[in-house]
Order: sequence, then structure tokens, then C-alpha cells
Amino acid sequence: MTKSTESAECVGTVNRDREGKYLTFCMQNEEYGISILKIKEIIGMIPVTPVPQTPEFVKGVVNLRGKVIPVVDLRLRFDMEAVDYTERTCIIVVEIETQAGIVLIGIVVDAVSEVLNIKGEDIEDTPTFGKGLDTNFILGMAKMEGGVKTLLDIDRVLNHDNLAPLANAA
Repeated sequence: MTKSTESAECVGTVNRDREGKYLTFCMQNEEYGISILKIKEIIGMIPVTPVPQTPEFVKGVVNLRGKVIPVVDLRLRFDMEAVDYTERTCIIVVEIETQAGIVLIGIVVDAVSEVLNIKGEDIEDTPTFGKGLDTNFILGMAKMEGGVKTLLDIDRVLNHDNLAPLANAA
């Protein structure tokens, strides 16, 4: 086996690990995806109760069928411009793994698009943007007709020092 064959097999294995169904959504005219296995449900915007002394991207908590769930505005988490919520704005309830175990967190997105079955060969590693930019929360870049969708590792997006106390309290 040649070195280039070994490399191709390694890349293929990594990509097969990332292939599967992704819920896609948009924010600021960009498309993102989260593994469907992480999604518990999608709900329309409901009133969010603010929680004092939380970061700006933490909108508060909601009562979802008797369970209190923290809600994060993903636009603000990614340092994007805040916008008014519309009838298409929704909350995606995701399951994330933390040191305290599996917790539910709601993420506010501009609009949900569709569920896509993304093949491993259509997923590329995240480009390098230099030492100062942390992109470890990006699972990969899905090459699709008409552009690229950023696939998120939602555990890493939401396992943030500022979120840990809120997730543990919920």
C-alpha cells in the first residue's frame, strides 16, 4: 500500500464518520447543519424568561412541557448582528454532552431549511484560518450544489465556559 493510498483511506474513514443526515438552517444568509441525531425537536418562538448575569447570547430559559431548558441565540453566540425575530425564527432543541451528562439546550436560528443526507465524500475538513481563530466547533464543510454548508459540532458550540453553569442548573 502506498502512502497516498493510506492517506486516501484515512480521509475516507474520517468522512464516513461524519456522513449522515443533517438538519440545515440559516443565519445571516449562511447555511449550517447539525447532525439529526442531536436534534430533539423544533419549536416556534415562545416567550423566553431572562436569567440575570448570563452572557448576552444566553436569552434565558423556556418551560417546555414542564422541563426548564436554557435558550441560546446562535447568532449572538457566533458574534453576528442581532436581528428581530420573525415568523420563521425558531428554537431547535438539541441534546449536548457535558461533564454533568446529557442536557437539553434550545438554540435560536433564523429559519430551519431541510434535512439533508450528506455523503462523506461531500464533506471537507475545516480550512485553516490561522493560529488566532478557533474553529474546533466546526465538524466540516459540506459541498452542496450552489455553495457550502458549515456542519457544526453542537457539543463544542454549546460546551462553553459561560454555558456550563446554566446547563448544569437546568
